[in-house]
Amino acid sequence: PWWTAPMLEVGERIEGLQERDLRVRMELAQAPHVQERLQQVQEAAARVPGFMEERSTELATAALIARLETAVLEARPGNRSCAIRNRSPMSDPRQERFRRALVQVRLHCGNPELAAVLHSLESGSPRLFVDNLNVLAPRQVFGRAGAGPQGAGLDITFDLYGYLQPQPAAAGG
Repeated sequence: PWWTAPMLEVGERIEGLQERDLRVRMELAQAPHVQERLQQVQEAAARVPGFMEERSTELATAALIARLETAVLEARPGNRSCAIRNRSPMSDPRQERFRRALVQVRLHCGNPELAAVLHSLESGSPRLFVDNLNVLAPRQVFGRAGAGPQGAGLDITFDLYGYLQPQPAAAGG
């Protein structure tokens, strides 16, 4: 027992190390496949950017407003049943990992146009987000002579934002 017990322990340790060595070799053998897949994912991500291309918050805000105007124009040509009432650039009070460009928007639209505008904003590239969406139906007084298509529609407010590319870390520390 004084000779065989230590030898059995050493044998078990050798067996465990051999299994570990095999696992590590198998993982290292997968490295070229993992590297290739990583490159494919990076190329796909570059084709569909999630971040806005603009480098400053002011330029990104202007791009947000331009995209909003395009979405409204596409929802209803001539802005007959969908119009931008107000668009206010806002500073982002939150300090997050990525900088945001933020615009507070007020629209007057019908239901189908609102759906088209929101879909256009959130499904395009780069990724934009709608937050704090409020939809109010105007009060209508029945029997009023002036009530007609002019008063129809919804009063919509929301925050539209997109994220800016992260800035490269400064050299040194």
